[in-house]
Amino acid sequence: MSVHIDITGLRPTGAPPARGEPRAWGNVAVVPSPLAELGMALHALSEPGHHPGVQGWVTGVTARLDPHLADRMCEADFLWRTTFSDLFLPYAGLPGPGTLPCATLAEELDLLDKLTDEQFVDAALEFTCAVGYGSCGPTALSDPEVRRRSLDLAAARGPQQLRFGERLLADPPRIRAWLRQFLQDCDEAFFAETWSRLRHQLAADARHKTDLLRHRGLAEALAAVSPAVTLDEAAADIKVDKLGDGRTATGDKGLLLVPTSLGWPHLMVLYRYGWQPVLHYPVGSPELAAPPTLEQLALRMTALSHPVRMRMCRYLARSAYTTGELAQAHGMTAPEISRHLAVLKKAGLLTTRRRGRYVLHQLDVTAVARLGSEFLEGILR
Repeated sequence: MSVHIDITGLRPTGAPPARGEPRAWGNVAVVPSPLAELGMALHALSEPGHHPGVQGWVTGVTARLDPHLADRMCEADFLWRTTFSDLFLPYAGLPGPGTLPCATLAEELDLLDKLTDEQFVDAALEFTCAVGYGSCGPTALSDPEVRRRSLDLAAARGPQQLRFGERLLADPPRIRAWLRQFLQDCDEAFFAETWSRLRHQLAADARHKTDLLRHRGLAEALAAVSPAVTLDEAAADIKVDKLGDGRTATGDKGLLLVPTSLGWPHLMVLYRYGWQPVLHYPVGSPELAAPPTLEQLALRMTALSHPVRMRMCRYLARSAYTTGELAQAHGMTAPEISRHLAVLKKAGLLTTRRRGRYVLHQLDVTAVARLGSEFLEGILR
């Protein structure tokens, strides 16, 4: 499973590159976004367990948060808690060539006001999964059946979500005004101070990625964004290794990369139909230099789930053993043990070394110990 971005519409710039030189690409931008970072701040405050690296910040903000603002934060937390609403990336939804994030939150809130009511409502109702995200279809404002299904799914989430959905569909301008005022109040209460500190780190990362893009090419810039992002230049395709399927295309809008300081481990892709593709990626993360792909992660967990291999791992975690020693210990034939060892080795969970004519196998305890964090990183990516 993965999300694919067709970059056929991206414009190569400059003269054709010499052999071995990177191709220069136009309309690819790396720009920090205060509104996107505010959305991530709200998510971290709502789900601190997802973000162990910012626990100190979460504790400090929560301790001094006005109770009334904290209550208002719960009224629509499904916009940034269970999903990360595209409303926090409004520039991607504006028509014409790609609009970039702005320097200030106020300017980006003005961009949010420029979304049509249909765009605003569909993005706000994303938590119901009622409206087709990656395809063109009827909207909840224009189609009674989509509207009914949206409210049914909102009701399944709880009375608070239902009330929000009803108010949103009945009076979109009122919810727009509510959300804008709420975000402005969050800015005054805690985010302005946070942004003044984070924007320098994000700007530095954006400059670094832009330099990579100009001098080393799109493939290296994307690899620096995350090892989960890869470019197939021949196919004009960017693949993002995520637990989900989706497809989008840059068209004439281009590709936007938005760094976040509060966002690890989330690597998000905006692939809403008709919107500019956006990669919203974490910087300065504690993730491993080369985390396993989701396919590798599934392979490792499957390898360890077999009862025979689990028993073998008990031995292999303590010492190195030959195939013959494991066969004798488990009452199995050497070929049977070899097949189980091959599965563990393919999953990258074994180390081997030769001692004379014997091959010794041992469990890679470090790789197994990382599985818990890799699993969480994979499903939250």
